[in-house]
Amino acid sequence: MQHTQCLIIGAGPAGLSAAIYTARAGMDTVVVGCEPKIAGDYDIDNYFGFPETVSGRELIDRGLRQAERFGARIFCQRALAVHINDDGSFHVATDQDEYEAKAVVIAAGVTRVRPGISNIADYEGKGVSYCVSCDGFFFRGRKVLVVGEGNYAANQALELTNFTKDVAVYTQGKEPAMGDGFAAKLEAAGIPVSTARIASLAGEPAMTEAVLEDGGRVAADGLFVAMGQASALDFAKTLGVTTRGAFIEADSEQKTNVPGVFAAGDCVGRFMQISVAVGEGAKAGRAAIAHVKGS
Repeated sequence: MQHTQCLIIGAGPAGLSAAIYTARAGMDTVVVGCEPKIAGDYDIDNYFGFPETVSGRELIDRGLRQAERFGARIFCQRALAVHINDDGSFHVATDQDEYEAKAVVIAAGVTRVRPGISNIADYEGKGVSYCVSCDGFFFRGRKVLVVGEGNYAANQALELTNFTKDVAVYTQGKEPAMGDGFAAKLEAAGIPVSTARIASLAGEPAMTEAVLEDGGRVAADGLFVAMGQASALDFAKTLGVTTRGAFIEADSEQKTNVPGVFAAGDCVGRFMQISVAVGEGAKAGRAAIAHVKGS
């Protein structure tokens, strides 16, 4: 378990900008996140201060070096879950470590992957959920499925065992991509992993079964979506942060409705430009500083 004053989820322009502000203010700062989409080899011509064209990779590399110069610790790790402790601090689990933090900045962009189940929207709130921490309680002792192929899905399936022992993972035709540690934990917990593809859901008035692409049917009362990596929206729902569609609600200082949680960049759904993300990251960093130093 590592301890830090501020943990930032996302190593893009918003997250690194926040890290520069918090670390420069003397706060112990950890950033978790791997290379963002902007780090591809494409040209950027509209970022302030660069009369010449700059690549996304170079811009991110410069931001990383700057944040590290002020003492920020940056790890290529995938955040899997964030929870609030009884004292108002936060517990963050990644695919490699666990952290305790006094403030959290969500700057993870918008990356939720849909599972390709034809009528899934019809069962949202009627068996389908995107948040184990929010809804796992309602499936105590019942059969539930987790849809996903990676460490995030494995972590969600393991978390569900706090409520029920009848859990199975479906990868929607993808090869399982859980790390050895998570695969071993799933096996030890008796959670099977199937590469079968769920095509649709059935049941009235709520979900009672999943219909597979090959025509097979699997009885289940609930389905939790955990495709790809955990998204900013997943963290928001777990923490009880107010959302607006696919985006997180944050005020002009990047504060959410949950004290100590701040959001910046594409995940707040404003003008999705690098310059805006950098500015929002700076405001989120400043608000995190005030929260931690005032607590």
